[in-house]
Amino acid sequence: MKDIRILTGGRDWRGRSRTPRSAAAHEPPEPPREFPTGWARTPMAQNARRMIQRGVLTPLTWSQTRPEIQGRDGLAGLKGPVVFVANHSSHLDTPLILGSLPRHLGERVAVGAAADYFFDARVRAVVTALVFNAFPVERHRSRRLRSLAPFLLARGWSLLLFPEGTRSEDGWMSPLRLGAAHLCVTQGVPMVPIGLRGTYAAMPRGRNWPVPGRARVVVRFGHPLHPQAGEGARAFNARMADSLAQLWAEEELGWYGSLRAQAKGELALPSGQQFPTGSWRRTWESTRPLGASAPRPTWDD
Repeated sequence: MKDIRILTGGRDWRGRSRTPRSAAAHEPPEPPREFPTGWARTPMAQNARRMIQRGVLTPLTWSQTRPEIQGRDGLAGLKGPVVFVANHSSHLDTPLILGSLPRHLGERVAVGAAADYFFDARVRAVVTALVFNAFPVERHRSRRLRSLAPFLLARGWSLLLFPEGTRSEDGWMSPLRLGAAHLCVTQGVPMVPIGLRGTYAAMPRGRNWPVPGRARVVVRFGHPLHPQAGEGARAFNARMADSLAQLWAEEELGWYGSLRAQAKGELALPSGQQFPTGSWRRTWESTRPLGASAPRPTWDD
């Protein structure tokens, strides 16, 4: 068996490479391996995920934070498939969104997860696929993985995507990549923006557990955006960015104030550039806890 493993690994029985050194540079690159996730959408896996999310993940997340959900009533008449997009600064983001969605949408959501992080080890890939119904998303151009997003939309699955491509390092937002907008435009599906506030302060990058004290976090659902006839991905991406900027600003300006500021063109994606003293100031501002909230809504209503 050991000899078989050596031979199938590209080496002969003496352990030497079967490719001459002079030809090694001209070898075609090994195609990336795709971790299969179709099993995570079988009826058995869906039932297991429903029990894990309702019985463990959502109650645990709500026990460590104080979530405040806004705008969920606007999703009552929405039917899938739809693409949910959100800013991304914490590992709390996905469980908070999944626990906040109405059940008729939340049970048919697949989450795009970084292929090089969540699917680089088999155990982590299995857990991620099962618990979150995740599928790998390639965020680097060095590898070419087949995109499952159009396939999932065609089969009635909604998607949760983070168009920044990675978690924020300081709690502020980065420019949005075109992938999610291009998907909505080409597939003709609506997009729902989600603004998250307080998740970086509750569990910043580098932590594997929320900070003590049950920090207040806010999940704001915006109105669905539908691609217009003849609208390109860049124009739709700009509308998506405007919606996310408005949802972010509601924490300081209120709903009406943020709406007026957006109409005047005074809002932009919050990058933290208003703090010229350096990145430490941006991080400090992001870790400040949010202010007092209204009475906490229940997660299972």
